[in-house]
Amino acid sequence: MNKGRLEAFSDGVLAIIITIMVLEMRVPHGDSLAALRPVFPAFLSYVLSFVYVGIYWNNHHHFLQAAHHVTGKVLWANLNLLFWLSLFPFATAWMGENHFAPVPVALYGGVLLMASLAFMVFQYALIHANGGREGELSRMLMARTDWKGILAPLLYACAVPLAFASAWIAGLIYLIVASMWLVPERRIEGRMKPRS
Repeated sequence: MNKGRLEAFSDGVLAIIITIMVLEMRVPHGDSLAALRPVFPAFLSYVLSFVYVGIYWNNHHHFLQAAHHVTGKVLWANLNLLFWLSLFPFATAWMGENHFAPVPVALYGGVLLMASLAFMVFQYALIHANGGREGELSRMLMARTDWKGILAPLLYACAVPLAFASAWIAGLIYLIVASMWLVPERRIEGRMKPRS
């Protein structure tokens, strides 16, 4: 199967997700800087989600650039990932509108957790479609331990119940995980040969 269609479709869905998130931010009433204060939590949640969508887009791009083949399983794994990412606008808006209240912050963490697990499934499906353990993609990924991939879901799983005790600490955990992922996937980026 042609991976170009998968990449184009995914890029389009991610672009729509970002568009929906920004449209969820309401224009404040008033023309002073003080009028921005009530929408500041929505803006903060938007920035965090924008960074997360960017991280997923970046890593998705790197994985597909390193892959040569996609299969039906890869397509379904990709749709599963896009489903969880498509919930970002709802979770982002609910968290921002309610000024980081515990239940919306916990739900946001649950969506982050499920998206991270869905990305792992996508990654393994792509590895299987490209030679399995003996393939080039697998060798790239196995060159180093994926500490970020292991740590991120564990931190999300801790942050979700923690949100009920301290939504701000849970939010800080989400921010820490995002900052870990700002550096592109070095296991692939550093080992890819430029293609003409």
